[in-house]
Amino acid sequence: MKITVVGAGAVGATCADNIARKELAEELILLDIKQGFAEGKAIDMMQTAALLGFDIKVKGVTNDYASTADSEVVVITSGLPRKPGMTREELIGINAGIVKGVTENILKYSPNTIIIVVSNPMDTMNYLTFKSSGLPKNRVIGMGGALDSARFKYYLSQELGCSPADLNAVVIGGHGDTTMIPLINHATWNSIPVTQLLSKEQQDKIVADTMVGGATLTGLIGTSAWYAPGAGTAAMVESIVRDEKKLISSGVYLEGEYGQDDISLVVPVILGKNGAEQILDFQLNDQEKATFAKSADAVRSMNAVLTEMSLI
Repeated sequence: MKITVVGAGAVGATCADNIARKELAEELILLDIKQGFAEGKAIDMMQTAALLGFDIKVKGVTNDYASTADSEVVVITSGLPRKPGMTREELIGINAGIVKGVTENILKYSPNTIIIVVSNPMDTMNYLTFKSSGLPKNRVIGMGGALDSARFKYYLSQELGCSPADLNAVVIGGHGDTTMIPLINHATWNSIPVTQLLSKEQQDKIVADTMVGGATLTGLIGTSAWYAPGAGTAAMVESIVRDEKKLISSGVYLEGEYGQDDISLVVPVILGKNGAEQILDFQLNDQEKATFAKSADAVRSMNAVLTEMSLI
């Protein structure tokens, strides 16, 4: 098993570190465009092997896509991180060209790989990757739902005073501050609906805090978060390479599911050895359906920029 992470920045390196600790492959390639950057990160990680007890081989390379050949899974984190006050949408013009180039180079050496897109704005970058790669839709998956759902569980756990691990809660829609939809009516604490345990005011606060979870951290840290995004991506990789069949909200290309076509949005997905193996229908109520449609409209407006830039 061979895995590649493209982009050795904070998110990519954290994802790679999680993959190494979990020993999800025999070889992990960390690739970056900055000379020596990935190599240094890889050596640093390998020097923790004796301390943490893993045996995976981590190799860093500078723009050497040949070294990524025959990767079963490729994670793309390339692109600029979000700065304070910057929306994910504003990143389109910069990151679209980067992600498309990375995809083309990866497929030269790993034509049968499964791609996980982390780069922002994720929904649009995942749509671009699917359209430009020619891969079947089960092999192009966007990370965003895993992160947003983890943040949702965090805010729920703070109000409930419970372990986040005891919660089942998912976020769907666009991976953006105004487009994500935390499904509060579907969230449970060990099978107990959280709506039975929380006031409407508490529920509304949790949903609002989840939606601005990324922006909150950007304002505090000065750049995008990396621990949770890296861990969320690694969890997706793990479900795929170990064929765990876990339900993880993920960005996938829709062809009628949830009433949407020709768009990539976050929905509940089963991740296994074939990638996004099944999209689950959560039977949304009328209000949730309307909110999902509104989210889709917002993402489509971002996707239109790709056409304007002649990228698809």
